[in-house]
Amino acid sequence: MDFLVIDWLGTPVWFWLVFLGLVVALTAFDLGVLHKEDKEMGIAESLKLSAFYIGIALLFGGWIWFEKGADPGIKYFTGFFIEKALSIDNVFVISLIFTFFAIPRKYQYRALLWGIVAVIVLRGLMIAAGAALVEEFYWVLYVFAAFLIGTGIKMLFAGSHEIDVAKNPVVRWISTHMRVTKELHGEKFFVMVPDDKTGALVRAATPLFLALVIINVADLVFAVDSVPAIFAITTDMFIVFTSNIMAILGLRALYFALAAMVHRFEYLKYALALVLVFIGSKIYVSDFVMGGAKFPPILSLGVTFALILGGIGFSLWKTRDAATLPKS
Repeated sequence: MDFLVIDWLGTPVWFWLVFLGLVVALTAFDLGVLHKEDKEMGIAESLKLSAFYIGIALLFGGWIWFEKGADPGIKYFTGFFIEKALSIDNVFVISLIFTFFAIPRKYQYRALLWGIVAVIVLRGLMIAAGAALVEEFYWVLYVFAAFLIGTGIKMLFAGSHEIDVAKNPVVRWISTHMRVTKELHGEKFFVMVPDDKTGALVRAATPLFLALVIINVADLVFAVDSVPAIFAITTDMFIVFTSNIMAILGLRALYFALAAMVHRFEYLKYALALVLVFIGSKIYVSDFVMGGAKFPPILSLGVTFALILGGIGFSLWKTRDAATLPKS
């Protein structure tokens, strides 16, 4: 059992096994117990399940704080809150994708689940690549920081724009190189259909599979922001990975509530823009203004939380009339 205390990427193996066991248990419980059958999830159920996932994530952060100390614990919470907030934009894009492919709500949850499984793998690869770069070339952190500042400034001044899923190159490539059915076949990603020329049964993808692929492509795009953001907070691989994944795990539950009220978060993007500018700037402040001294983690968490909470509160206040308008 000595291998359990061996350090892997700076953290004992047993920490990683606890986290992996938690992720597997949550996924199995979600798919095998809560959602054995495809059904439409209501807003109330979505909020309750989201509260459950957020509670688990906060308890896990408390465990990190207890086992590894206050500094790693604070950095975990900072990364978790940033990733959770950034995922709201992701929800809007996922909603557009499901609408474009006409995916009924009762099939969306299972598609999101398998999408999240793929995202965990893809995020792991991106985080590993980022960690290798930072370990070998510390100056990459300055590149990440500059990218975050530039992205934040762009978000502050960029107007809203519609995303045309039909023009996505991945959609066009799959539609050109694979057989894709015009209609859904329940929860299936692939089905056997007769060939137009020979009549023989051949495998074809369904619109649900296309939606799944595009959701993962969209997450890779969003990861370009979130992965540098967490590396700007810490280079501890355990904190980087767990804070990202714990935020993503609850995204599929939160989706159904946010998708119904995403218009209420119109001004949150400005708060997120300020968060990205702040996270990127503090690297330069720490290294060039504070002489290499560590930026206080509790201050970083406080500013991040205050900006996100302020953005949510201001958005809900400014769009309060939309919540009371009668439905047509």
